[in-house]
Amino acid sequence: MRLALNVLGIACLLVGCVWILQGINVLPGSFMTGQTKWAVYGVLVATIGIGLLISANRRRV
Repeated sequence: MRLALNVLGIACLLVGCVWILQGINVLPGSFMTGQTKWAVYGVLVATIGIGLLISANRRRV
C-alpha cells in the first residue's frame, strides 16, 4: 500500500507541475497553454500529491 501511495503521489505531483507550467505559459504546445484555470488545477493536483506522499511516509507507531 505504501508503494502504491508513493507512486500515485509522485504522479500527481508531476502532472500538477506540468499543468502549472502550461497554465502560466512557461511550457507551450498544448490547449492548456496560457489558461490560468489549468494553473489552478495544477496547484490542486500537486497539493493532493504532496498529501499522498506525506501520508504514505508518515511513521506509524
